[in-house]
Amino acid sequence: MDGTLIFGGTGFLGAHVAAHCLAHSRRDATFARPLGSVVWAVGRDVSAVPRFGNPRDGVEFLIRDLEPEGAARVLLEELKPKRVLLLAALSRVRDCEERSELAERMNVDLPREVAKWCGQRGARLIHVSSDLVFGADLPPVDGFREEDMPAPVSRYGDTKARGEHGVLHAAPAALVVRLPLLYGDSGGRGLGASDSLLVAVDQGANPPLFTDEYRTPLEVSQVAAALVELLGRNDTGLLHLAGPERLTRHELGLVVLETHGLSPDEAAGSVRRALQGDLDTGGPRAGDTSLCGKRARGRLESPLDGPREALAKAHRSA
Repeated sequence: MDGTLIFGGTGFLGAHVAAHCLAHSRRDATFARPLGSVVWAVGRDVSAVPRFGNPRDGVEFLIRDLEPEGAARVLLEELKPKRVLLLAALSRVRDCEERSELAERMNVDLPREVAKWCGQRGARLIHVSSDLVFGADLPPVDGFREEDMPAPVSRYGDTKARGEHGVLHAAPAALVVRLPLLYGDSGGRGLGASDSLLVAVDQGANPPLFTDEYRTPLEVSQVAAALVELLGRNDTGLLHLAGPERLTRHELGLVVLETHGLSPDEAAGSVRRALQGDLDTGGPRAGDTSLCGKRARGRLESPLDGPREALAKAHRSA
């Protein structure tokens, strides 16, 4: 059946992608490659998926365990999708350090398994990776470019870098999209860089935010729109989606709080300035993984705004 399969479709980014896939599948004429009429979203906990644009009205959510070897291939053979978005991963730094075998399975073996099937069947594949494939070296002035060699500092970054290589080897026509830190609406689940912060501040926790960790953050629904747009294009290889501003976690946190109604003084008083070395982060963290998003901005119609503009747009559309 002609359809789009989203691995990790019940997660923070996945729920937004499912909603955007559904919306665009009804406007096939806007794409060089029509998205078809069926969207499947695979995850572990369907009950927790928020209703972004009522995706349940046209998205089939499937509960599947992707950890066993061959599990993804079985599902792919069952559904035979024409397009695949691979968002599933073991993404917390601490989890990857403590569960190295699972990190290897989810971040290296699973992408290679999916890419091999897509390469053999000619299915369009977009695999989502991370800015944390960098970090051991300082970025160029404009941020890390697609041609810069990965140099991670964590097991998570290492497995994601090797996963990228496996995907492009098994499916040369695939597109690997590296993403930065994401923020935005998680449907009340406290996920992402902004909702987790808002929950902590609402509870009076005075959370610590790093002043020595730099990223190029993006709002999650804009990332979802860009990924779905890329499904209808023929781009291959590597592509960086990145925000236009290089910000510390602390700077981003202040913007989030201010756009949610706090004054600058209230926002500053609601969080604590911290250095990475002040906290047990569960593993090594990079100081600066800023990405250069110029290539994507030159190709895509989807906006990739800075946090103040992106959050203002999200609030207006809510």
